[in-house]
Amino acid sequence: MSRLIPTTAYLIRAIHEWCIDNSLTPHLLVKVDAHTRVPMAYVKNGEIVLNVNFTAVKDLHIDNEAVVFSARFNGVAQHIYVPMHRVAGIFARENGQGMFFEVQDVPPELPESTQSAPSAVPPAPTPDKKSHLKVVK
Repeated sequence: MSRLIPTTAYLIRAIHEWCIDNSLTPHLLVKVDAHTRVPMAYVKNGEIVLNVNFTAVKDLHIDNEAVVFSARFNGVAQHIYVPMHRVAGIFARENGQGMFFEVQDVPPELPESTQSAPSAVPPAPTPDKKSHLKVVK
C-alpha cells in the first residue's frame, strides 16, 4: 500500500474554514525553526502565533506541505512560510477552540504522487550551531 498523505493540512484547512464560517479569528501556533520564515522579532520561546484571518493576510495558501501568505508586521510587509510539520495548532482567538498537533523535527515524507515542484520560498539555511535546549518530560 502506498503512503498516505498526512491529515494535518486537511484539518488545518477545515478548522480555518470553521472559524471563518462562525465569524471567528483563526490563529496558527507555529514552532519556529530554521525552515520557517516568520518575523523573528515576534517569536517568543521558539513559538509565534499568527493571525490567518483573510482580513489580516494576503494570498493565503494552505497546501499539503506548507502555509504561505503575506502579512504586515509593524507596517512592513513580510512573506510568511510555515512548513506543515511546524504547525503546532490552529484555533479561534475568541474561544480557543481548534486543533493542536505534535510538531515534528523532520518533515514527513509525502507520497511521490503528491509532491509538487519546489515552493517559491525555499526554507532558510540551517544555522551552524545547535540549540543548547533539550526536551524535558
